Amino acid sequence: MAQDGPASMNLPKVAVDWEDTPKAAYSVFESRTAQNCAAYLLPALQSLKDANPRVALLDVGAGHGSISATLARLIPEGHVTAVDINPDVIPRAKVIAESYGATNISFQAGDIHKLPFEDNTFDVVHCHQVLAHGKDQVGALREMLRVTKPGGLVASREGDMDSEIWWPQTPGMQKAHDYARMLITAHGGGGCSSSGRQLLSWALEAGPKRSQITPSYSVWHFTEKEDKERWGGGMLNVALAGHVRERAVKAGVKEEDLDEMREAWKEWIERDDATLIMVQGEVLIRK
Repeated sequence: MAQDGPASMNLPKVAVDWEDTPKAAYSVFESRTAQNCAAYLLPALQSLKDANPRVALLDVGAGHGSISATLARLIPEGHVTAVDINPDVIPRAKVIAESYGATNISFQAGDIHKLPFEDNTFDVVHCHQVLAHGKDQVGALREMLRVTKPGGLVASREGDMDSEIWWPQTPGMQKAHDYARMLITAHGGGGCSSSGRQLLSWALEAGPKRSQITPSYSVWHFTEKEDKERWGGGMLNVALAGHVRERAVKAGVKEEDLDEMREAWKEWIERDDATLIMVQGEVLIRK
């Protein structure tokens, strides 16, 4: 890409304004469940539940809460506390929890770097696609460990944007990838586009011994029309629309580049041969 393309722009923080986000864009977030986003955690969660059905689980950076609600369904005698730094998402998260029939769940605002809980409070502390958006991943993991009970688990799954591959390899899709990568690295003062591959290193820096950590990998893949509509629709309605687009333009991203990206995503959604995959890194840390 030319030097003046989107990847070279220095964007300010671009957290999504949910009041300005089309409802159609929600599906990219609300399709996430414990089953399709935290499968690596579920066997260990079942073991904890077998030993003590009243599992206390904290979901950090819960967003719309679909993962939180489906985790709550798996521990009916336990309780899920879902926190997010953006209080504006809580009303929607409550609606999602109700739609799943999850009553053993509560929501509140909270920052992963300063969780509003005492030491040794939870049996499980979980986050999904959260560490990538901050600049102190090790500190965040230490804070998650702080509020975890001895013998409990910290679980994290993070995408590795730098591993993303797609077809067809059109110039517009390359620009869209570079733009998405830029949004990640600009978010929260400096996110990380290679989080998935660095999770184990961050976990070790946070203090646990290697024997306490179980790393794993999985893959996001978008190959079927419904999945492509959901993922591509998220890019069209969140990353390339509304106030995120406005801030990108103010930061110097060209309107014509953004329009080219939109057309590339639309073509990608419609093409039968279009696919996209991204590696996901995972860690389970036993405290």
